[in-house]
Amino acid sequence: MPTSDLRALEPKALWNCFADLNAVPRPSKREERVVGFVLGFAARHGLAAQLDSAGNVIVKKPASVDRQDRPAVIMQAHLDMVHKAGDGVTFDFDKQGIEMWVDGDWVRARGTTLGADNGLGVAAILAVLAAQDLSHPPIEALFTLDEEQGMGGALGLQPGLLTGKTMLNLDSEEDDTFTIGCAGGIDTVGTFQYTEVAHDSASPVVALHVSGLRGGHSGLQIHEGRANSIKLMARLLSTCGEDVVALSTMRGGSARNAIPAQCVAQVVILDEARFEESFEREAAGIREEFSLIEPGLSITTTPVSASVQTMSAVQQKSLVLAMQAVVNGVYRMSPVVPGLVEASSNFSTIELGSGKAEWSSLQRSSVESSKVDVARAFRAPFELMGANVRSGDPYPGWSPSATSPILDKMKKIYRELFGHEVQVGACHAGLECGVISIAYPDLDMISFGPNIHEAHSEKESASISSAQKFWKLLTATLGEL
Repeated sequence: MPTSDLRALEPKALWNCFADLNAVPRPSKREERVVGFVLGFAARHGLAAQLDSAGNVIVKKPASVDRQDRPAVIMQAHLDMVHKAGDGVTFDFDKQGIEMWVDGDWVRARGTTLGADNGLGVAAILAVLAAQDLSHPPIEALFTLDEEQGMGGALGLQPGLLTGKTMLNLDSEEDDTFTIGCAGGIDTVGTFQYTEVAHDSASPVVALHVSGLRGGHSGLQIHEGRANSIKLMARLLSTCGEDVVALSTMRGGSARNAIPAQCVAQVVILDEARFEESFEREAAGIREEFSLIEPGLSITTTPVSASVQTMSAVQQKSLVLAMQAVVNGVYRMSPVVPGLVEASSNFSTIELGSGKAEWSSLQRSSVESSKVDVARAFRAPFELMGANVRSGDPYPGWSPSATSPILDKMKKIYRELFGHEVQVGACHAGLECGVISIAYPDLDMISFGPNIHEAHSEKESASISSAQKFWKLLTATLGEL
């Protein structure tokens, strides 16, 4: 479906803004073009806009005539998106806009992430800023940077520029749930220098491929038991052993906050008979284990016509065992909130070759002490092998408030609009609310949004009917504030 047809979807104001936004590349840490887009949008609509010291964009719109006496409300979303393409998809995220199409009730992208996370939130704010017929209080629109790569914009948010005491965060992904708390996070990265070894040119070289996994959001989907391609590759290499295969290169994962869906490693085969037996045995076991949850899982080998250098056997053994031992997935369930993951870890990316290995991971927890503990658990096997491992600056979680006026008001609005009660809870994902409260500690905050499936993967999709529900709730709320 061409973008011109996408613009015919209701509500047109929302989908037109989303289409315009998705034509602009907006990777984390390189948001200059989308910042320019928002500043230009504000100028065209005669609205005051400024950048804070961290580069976040703040746009202010006066109240509608009927809400002149009301206090300002902050509407917040992040400008960056996860850029990920599917296996075999060639796409230049630095130059191309997202190619969208409609599949029944769902908007999807052709082979890449859709950017509905958090593009639909951004588009909703832009649509409110442009609207001439909405009832609303003074609007302070806050567009943050670098959310997907460490909350950089929120962490650097400049105090004193916003006056509102109520904040609507539009970065949730279930339309029947209000989120009032979330996990904090910490990135743990490592590097390892190793000695390269030459091999007889007669030894065959093959590429081992683990692909076709579902991937997905490393917080929201971590409890589903989805396979991690890097961990599966470690299993295969460990089963074969360093006397059967010699590791030359490895590349897996695409983003710090996504479950890695593919991993490829080049190896020199030192014992062909043992390799065929051990590799196929382990691959068969993995396929059986994940047959229900990972129907697209593919584990294959392809010959490589090249002479390569590899890790020394001792260093390969240390690294592979550490990769297999390192904590990944759910670390602890919450004893307070039934069904909520308290702490988790995701082995996100790895790049190995030319004498150096580098990897990244993200640990999350709604409890500060367990966040530190799970990060320490991830570091431990790599520190034992002598790697250089460090945890970066953590970002805080968001503790639910027992008394929230915006929650009480929106629960009532939701019930009146849709005829049933909304769910209220916390999520095991990083929202910027807790970080923003560092600069603005007195905010009354709530997070909500439309149904978005498979965020951070090339299967990401957004529900059209849910976006309509989201827009109805948002505009009704603004009319009551």
